[in-house]
Amino acid sequence: MPLPLLGIAVVGGCLYFANKISKKHQDKKTLKKSQPKKVIAQSISSTITPKNDYETQINRNIILSTGLMALTIGGALGYPLLTWLSVPGLIYLEIPFIKRGYHELFKERKIGAATLDGVIAFTMLSLQYFFASAFFFTLYYTSRKILLKTEDSSRNSLISIWGETPQFVWIEQAGVEIEIAFDKLQIGDVVVIHAGETIPVDGNVVKGIGNVDQHILTGESQLAEKIVSNRVFASTMLLSGRLHIKVDKAGTETVAAKIKNILNNTTDYKSSLQARGEQMAEKSALPTLIGGIITLPILGVQSAATILLASFGSQMRVVAPISVLNFLKIASEQAILIKDGRALETLHGIDTVVFDKTGTLTQEQPYVKAIHACHLQTENEIICYAAAAEYKQKHPIALAIQKEAQNRHLDLPMIDEANYEIGYGLKVQLDDKLIRVGSIRFMTMENIVIPPRIHTLQTKSHDQGSSLVYVAVNEQLGGAIELQATIRPEAKQVIDNLHQRGMTIVIISGDHEKPTQQLAQELGIDQYFAETLPENKAQLIEQLQKNGKSVCFVGDGINDSIALKKANVSISLRGASTIATDTAQVILMDESLKQLPLLFDLANSLEKNMRTGFVTAVIPGVMCVSGVYFFHIGVIAAGVLYNLSLGAGVVNAMLPKLKSKSISKN
Repeated sequence: MPLPLLGIAVVGGCLYFANKISKKHQDKKTLKKSQPKKVIAQSISSTITPKNDYETQINRNIILSTGLMALTIGGALGYPLLTWLSVPGLIYLEIPFIKRGYHELFKERKIGAATLDGVIAFTMLSLQYFFASAFFFTLYYTSRKILLKTEDSSRNSLISIWGETPQFVWIEQAGVEIEIAFDKLQIGDVVVIHAGETIPVDGNVVKGIGNVDQHILTGESQLAEKIVSNRVFASTMLLSGRLHIKVDKAGTETVAAKIKNILNNTTDYKSSLQARGEQMAEKSALPTLIGGIITLPILGVQSAATILLASFGSQMRVVAPISVLNFLKIASEQAILIKDGRALETLHGIDTVVFDKTGTLTQEQPYVKAIHACHLQTENEIICYAAAAEYKQKHPIALAIQKEAQNRHLDLPMIDEANYEIGYGLKVQLDDKLIRVGSIRFMTMENIVIPPRIHTLQTKSHDQGSSLVYVAVNEQLGGAIELQATIRPEAKQVIDNLHQRGMTIVIISGDHEKPTQQLAQELGIDQYFAETLPENKAQLIEQLQKNGKSVCFVGDGINDSIALKKANVSISLRGASTIATDTAQVILMDESLKQLPLLFDLANSLEKNMRTGFVTAVIPGVMCVSGVYFFHIGVIAAGVLYNLSLGAGVVNAMLPKLKSKSISKN
C-alpha cells in the first residue's frame, strides 16, 4: 500500500477505535443506570477498563498519538505529506497542555510539571520535531493511564451499614406481632427481636431479657445482658433471649449510622498526597526550565530544547506506578489486598502500630478457661450438659462450649426435642434431668440459688474480662463455665517481629481496664488504653501523630472505623465489619495477623526499588545536560537517553515481580 494511503488508513483507524472506546463507555454507563443499585465488593482488576470520561479521553489520545507517531515515521521514510498530515492532530493534543501550563503559571502562580509539559509540547512542535512531539504525547498519556491503576481503588463512599439490616421487621401493635417494611418503621414503634437477629434500631427495652453481642460497636468482649429499661443499639446482635425494643432512633439517626456519617464527612488525608513519581516530576520542573533558559543564549534554541528533554525524574511518572503495581500484585498473591497503593509506600515510614483488642488481637470465639462445679457435679458433667443444650446454637459462646466438650472426648446425650425451649436461656430435658443454661439473671428468674462462692467468682471474672455461663441441674446450680477471650495464636510472634523492627506497639480498646492490661503484659505491648469510646480512639491516633509518630492502625469493628480513617495507614482483617473493611487501605485476606510482617517487608522492598528507579531517572538527565554542553548533542540524542532511562526504570520496576514468579516456580 502506498504510504499516503497508509497514512489515511492510520488516521481512519485511530478515529474508528476512538469511537468504539467512546461507544463502549457510553453503553456501560447506560447499562449501569438501568440496573438496580447493589452492594458489590470490588478488588483490584488486572485489566484497565474505562471508569469515567477522563479515562475514555486518555484511551482516545493514546490511540491518536500512536497513529500520529506512525505518520511521522512514514514522513521520515520519504513521504513528507504524511508528516504534515500529523500536524492538526498534534495541535489538537497540544492545546490541553498549553491550557494547563497557562493555568498553573498564571492562575496558581507556580511552576510545576504542567508548566514544563506545556513548554516542551509547544517547543517541540514549534521547532517541527513532529515525531518527538507525537512520542512525547504517547508517553504522557500512557503514564496517565498507568497512574489510574495506582489510584485508590476503595469505593468513593462507604457501603451502607444497613447492608446487614433486614428488609422487614416485626413490631408489636395491640399485643399482636405484625411484619412491616424496615423503611416504614417509626419512632415509638416496638420492635420484636429474636435470638440470632441483628438489632436494627437504637432504643430501650420495654419487655424481655437477652444477651447482646455489642463488641462491633463498643469493643467490649463480654456479652451485655439487657433487661427492661436498658438501652440497645443498631448493628449489635441478640444472641439469646427475646427483646421488645421501643424505637427512639432509626435509619441515619442511630449511633452506628452517625459513625458512618462522621467517616463520610472526614477530610480524607489521602487526597493531599501525590504519587511519588508525580512529586519528583513537580520538583524537577523548575530546575529543568531554568536549565533551558540559561542554555538558550549560550548554545541556542536547539540545545535549550534538548535541555528541556532531560526531564530529571519525569520518567518516574511511568516507572513509579509500574513498580507499585507489581508490589500490589505480589501482595495479592500472598493474601494481602492493598486497596490504595500509596499505603504500601507510607508503611516504610511507620514507627507506631496501634491494635484494637477485641476481634483483632483476640478472636471472636472465646475458649473455656475454667469450669466451676458445685453440688457434687463434675467438670465433665457440667460441660457435657451445656454442650448438649447448646448443640443447635451457632453463636461464639455455644461453639466454645461445644469445642471444649470435643476436646474432652465427651459423648453428648440425646435431647428430647419436645422439651427443648429457647427463651431467656436454654431449657432441655436430658433423660430424667432438667438442664438450664444461661446467665445469672436467668438462673434467678428460674429460682435457682447461686452459692456465695459463685457470686464472688462472678465479680472477679467480670473484672478480669471473663464471662460466666451457668448450668443448673434440676432445681439447683450444677456449676458455671468461665469463658475467656482467645488470643490469636500468631499475635505474640507478630508483635515480637514488629518490636525487632524498632516499632512501638499500642493497644486501644473499648474493653475494661484489667483484661486490656493483662493482654498487654502477656504480649509484651508497650502501651495500652482501655474503656475507650470510638471517637476517642481517633483522638488518640491524632495525639500520637501530633507527637511525631507515624501510625498504622489495625482494627476490625464499626467502632474502629474513625480511627482507621485517621491513621497514616489503616489495616483490617477479612471477616471484620463491612464498614471497617471498606475504610481500611489494606485487608489481610487470610483473617489473621500472620501476613503483617510480610506487608512491612514488601513496603521496605518497594522503598529500595523506588530508590533504584530514582537513580535510573536522574543519571540520564545528568548525562543529557553534560552532553549538551560538552558534546553538543541534539534532541534525537536526548530522546535516546530518555528512552534508555525509561527502559532501565521499567526493567527495575518489573524485577520484583519476575523474582516472585521465579521463586513460586521453584
